[in-house]
Amino acid sequence: MSGSDRKIDIETLTRAGLLLQLADPTLPIGGFNHSGGLETFVQQGIIHDAVTLKAFAETQLKQNWLHNDGAYMSLAYTAATEHNLNALISLDRQIGATKIARELRESSYKLGIRLLKIFAPHTSAAIVASYQAALTAQQVRGFYPLVFGLLAASMQLDKAAALQAFYYNAVVGLITNGVKLIPLSQMAGQEMLIELHAVITHIVIASMQPQQQQLGATTLATDIRAMQHERLYSRLYMS
Repeated sequence: MSGSDRKIDIETLTRAGLLLQLADPTLPIGGFNHSGGLETFVQQGIIHDAVTLKAFAETQLKQNWLHNDGAYMSLAYTAATEHNLNALISLDRQIGATKIARELRESSYKLGIRLLKIFAPHTSAAIVASYQAALTAQQVRGFYPLVFGLLAASMQLDKAAALQAFYYNAVVGLITNGVKLIPLSQMAGQEMLIELHAVITHIVIASMQPQQQQLGATTLATDIRAMQHERLYSRLYMS
């Protein structure tokens, strides 16, 4: 049977489109305004070229996001699939406690609330309505990884694909900001992104079942630079 004769699965294509939109770096939620401490690293001369930027992105994937935002996104997806609001509330408290830097903490829930506003009106999932009610009652703050996982589950998106899109979005944001700050060519940024795909794949596999004992483990250097970012003499980004 030729490719043109195969039946097109409309539902699968629709979900793929939703996933692309959910993870789109250009969504109007303000993600491009945040560097996550990267701007401080650049101003201090620690990150200064393509080699150091790529090393930073790989470190974030392996030692930070795997145990923090990626892990919480994975756990939120599972909780939403099980319609477990109490688990989502508990995760919200945990992730808030582990985000030590104020700007990182605030940026995360601001992004999450904006993301929810875009997609919540277009889903009839009861768990989303329950989460919104908890947000109104100030039981949760709406951190971005939790909202992303919640929405991905409510849209019935594949978990592994959702994790891959989540990490891809994070890496694209980091590289885009790094290219502007250092500065580097757009081509150099794309080459880094291509080389990091294999790393993202391994992190996705590791994130399917997060290790509870590693939850919240972080790179202290990033937290410190995020705190220092508040007092930079001049800056382009909000965090």
